[in-house]
Amino acid sequence: MTAYRKGIKETIAAQNVDVQEGLSKKQVSVSREKFGSNVFVTKKKEPLWHKILISLKDVATIILLIAAVISFVATYIEGTGHYFESLLIIGIVIINSFLSIFQEGKAENSLAALHNLNRTQVKVLRDGEVNLVDADNIVLGDILIIENGSAIVADARLIEAIELQAEESALTGESLPVEKDADAIFNSDAEVSLGERVTMVYRGTTIVNGHGKAIVTAVGMQTEMGTIAGLLNAENGTSLTPLQRRLVQLGKNISWVAIGAAIVVLILGIAQGMDLKHIFLTAISLAVAVVPETLAVIVTMTLALGVQRIAQKHAIIRRLPAVEILGTTNVIASDKTGTLTQNKMTVRKVWQNEQNHLSEIHDDLDSHAIEVLSLAAISTNVSIKKNDGQTIYDGLPTEVALVRAIEMDKSRDALLATYPLVDQIPFNSTKKRMTTVHKQPEGGYIAITKGAFDVLLPMIKHGNMVQAEKINTMFGREALRVLTISKQTFDVMPENPTQAFYEQNLTLVGLVGIIDPPRPESTLAVEKARLAGVKTIMITGDHVETASAIASEIGILHEGDQTITGSELAKLSDQELDANIKAYTVYARVTPTDKIRIIKSWQRQDATIAMTGDGVNDAPALKAANVGISMGETGTDVARDASDIILTDDNFATIVDAISEGRGVYIKIRKTINFLLSANISEIIVILIAMLLGWGSPLLPVHLLFINLVSDGLPGFALSREPILTNVMNEPPMPKKTNLFAQGLGRQITINAVLFAIVTLIAIWIGQNVVFGGLVPNEQIGQTLAFIVLSMTSIIHVFNIRSEKSLFSIKYNANPGLVNMAILATVITLVVALLPATQVLFGLTAVSVGHWIIIFILSLVPTIILELLKRVQPALFKV
Repeated sequence: MTAYRKGIKETIAAQNVDVQEGLSKKQVSVSREKFGSNVFVTKKKEPLWHKILISLKDVATIILLIAAVISFVATYIEGTGHYFESLLIIGIVIINSFLSIFQEGKAENSLAALHNLNRTQVKVLRDGEVNLVDADNIVLGDILIIENGSAIVADARLIEAIELQAEESALTGESLPVEKDADAIFNSDAEVSLGERVTMVYRGTTIVNGHGKAIVTAVGMQTEMGTIAGLLNAENGTSLTPLQRRLVQLGKNISWVAIGAAIVVLILGIAQGMDLKHIFLTAISLAVAVVPETLAVIVTMTLALGVQRIAQKHAIIRRLPAVEILGTTNVIASDKTGTLTQNKMTVRKVWQNEQNHLSEIHDDLDSHAIEVLSLAAISTNVSIKKNDGQTIYDGLPTEVALVRAIEMDKSRDALLATYPLVDQIPFNSTKKRMTTVHKQPEGGYIAITKGAFDVLLPMIKHGNMVQAEKINTMFGREALRVLTISKQTFDVMPENPTQAFYEQNLTLVGLVGIIDPPRPESTLAVEKARLAGVKTIMITGDHVETASAIASEIGILHEGDQTITGSELAKLSDQELDANIKAYTVYARVTPTDKIRIIKSWQRQDATIAMTGDGVNDAPALKAANVGISMGETGTDVARDASDIILTDDNFATIVDAISEGRGVYIKIRKTINFLLSANISEIIVILIAMLLGWGSPLLPVHLLFINLVSDGLPGFALSREPILTNVMNEPPMPKKTNLFAQGLGRQITINAVLFAIVTLIAIWIGQNVVFGGLVPNEQIGQTLAFIVLSMTSIIHVFNIRSEKSLFSIKYNANPGLVNMAILATVITLVVALLPATQVLFGLTAVSVGHWIIIFILSLVPTIILELLKRVQPALFKV
């Protein structure tokens, strides 16, 4: 029999526990050994060797490793002992792997720190004493001491419940508290949903009223929340993000280019009667030329820096690619409570009956509102505590709102000192009202009854009820939760007072309108997202009227937009939902299954959707979304584990900031691809044309590695810190199926590569055919000129791609690191070209002053041409 169906005595007997003493130390130890600890089993961390293997599976990395092996073998056969090229390639591969694994580790550590911040202690009866125990140490059979504000850390059968109410939205999605009853009996045949199991309290929920005791019946993975966590852990890994897919495709394309170019080289080499070793070296050159060795490193650095910037804006990125996927997001499915709103019920309006006065509540109270709220606030069961200078309110959300409101003017404790509590008829879901009785300072007693308007209406005998009904209707249209405050005074307390006595002959005091108000920054964030082409939709378990009012106020719901409830959604087929999905903006009273249907429908429309959530019931939808975003302050562990991003401030505006950062990252990566591939493709063109012309191999593998790692790599690293010079949130998101070279990027790379190749080929021809400084032209001089010209051209090129405008339009201090890296790369290039020791290592030779003049002129030619094109044909550089 399931735990919630068992009676109290049956539960006590089954757990073999003394309800007066609790478990003994020995029993705790036995229970833990037999049934396990109260922790979730998470996926095993990948061992380091496995992470290294994954990092080596990239196509570009495989090409580099093959090139390293061929270089090593060729060097061994030649017997020169110069393994510099092979070691350099392997060093590049190691750096790539290290950076990727290091960043993943940082994200895991951030998440672990967040878990540690959320450690919970609970009151437990053991060995006859009530002690505070870490949630992880709770065992089956423990007796939990439950009170207002308690966090429930394990599934437990109630054995005592006094006016006990639990907030279970994290598990069920239901926003209203559930009243618990330890003595409830269920029909053995009827199916009972989680929200209706009033004899139980469940892990991940919170007590908002009353007190009681409960025996733990399930811990860890056996809890309801643990069951869902287990299903999520069993799922396959997440699919590739748009950028990952594009980079994988780029790697495949590069591999085909490398194979094709190698075949051409082999054919040309054999036809020209070249030495077989030389042909192999040329093939290595092509393999090295094709692969942008530093691309993976720079992309990882760019994403990592994006993670750091987003972290400064209160978001922890759990998976690195989530940064770039934010850049392509065009739909945000946001929960209402706590994300768009403050998750703090607040008094917004107060109507006082006697003077027919309506007060708008802001930062102060007028005398009319004080009169109503003073009586309302003392008729509550809210407890107030001070902790590190902060005031903590525990109780029903609506009652907390009343107390917070009155404390803008006066202390509730002071009011209770003036009007001491004498008697109380507690609130329950059947009566929908609560009555407290207080002794008045001037003598006599006052009974204060508060509750739902329709319940109190027939009970109130004095007051302007016609106007009250108008006010109630007006509050309802504004999605305010209405509390009616009434009173009755009497001189003498009867010997056996009854509820009927307290609630007779009531006089209307006033109406209080309460709402969970929007965050002040939500409206601006929603508008910012709209201007950026990102549609915000609200998915909530709340009532459609409340959801619509908040959505309208924030700017999510506009004229012409539609709302739909979970019950209405259930009547639609997937085809009908797909046909109308873009018309719906607010989804109310939805279930976890509904959330997944909504997400899948949007995805079938080729949308990239980000989903927010905090409860265990949100976890499947977070997993299904392109990027799942959980709440760090109020979210459950299950929701966090299912998400890609954790908001440490639970704020919708943070999501929009993260999208902006994601777009910036995407732009930087496109600039990096432009920068690196311009040089790489020019290297291929140079080698193939030189071979066709019979000039031999103009560039050695070590030359190409140096250019790709130093001339391209060092300035390229600084591109990861390049500021975004345009407002990325004024543009629509990049469609997720867009080709990596779309929107002019491929055109730019082609123009750049052709210009670089032309000046390099001119340098080779001059080195092999023109006499300068008395030096006899030869193939080594041609190689030296080609190496230096291509290096310097690539270094200067980093300034060209910073902006579609002139390179002189960007100030030095916009990114001083880029300028410094370009200078460093230039210095290293000159050192390699001028020092005899490095000349030998790189297969270079000394050249004359005349050659250096030619190098200087040729290196500047591409930049001069590109600057002129930017002026006469700026559309060519619009990406």
